[in-house]
Amino acid sequence: MGSYAANPETVTQNWYVVDATDQPLGRLASRIASVLRGKHKPEFTPHVDTGDFVIVINAEKTKLTGGKLDTKFYYRHSGIPGGFRAESYRLLMQRRPEFAVQKAVKGMIPNTPLGRGMLSKLKVYEGATHPHAAQKPEPFKF
Repeated sequence: MGSYAANPETVTQNWYVVDATDQPLGRLASRIASVLRGKHKPEFTPHVDTGDFVIVINAEKTKLTGGKLDTKFYYRHSGIPGGFRAESYRLLMQRRPEFAVQKAVKGMIPNTPLGRGMLSKLKVYEGATHPHAAQKPEPFKF
């Protein structure tokens, strides 16, 4: 009996909607990363993008447990001297909650061209509406 290896022509990609209301950010991100990679499918192949599209709604209602809202920071540097900036997750979640979810998921997928393709299948929205009704997304149960 031989092993099965998926190829891009045989992979079917579904669309799923995930409601982020009252979900801890890290647990939500790890589950989304698993779906983006395709690990929930029996035909998962590490070197092929077998994952599905994921739409995250209500990103502003995710929560961070403990004191992470004030002690966890988002860092960036502009590349010039004195260009270091730090922003607490409390401010980041008020300003751009969808970016916080994207950043959490990005840290959980491979940092390769294949991983960047997987990340392009993630759609995050701040509110409860999304423009992907034509794809007929199904709710994903964790």
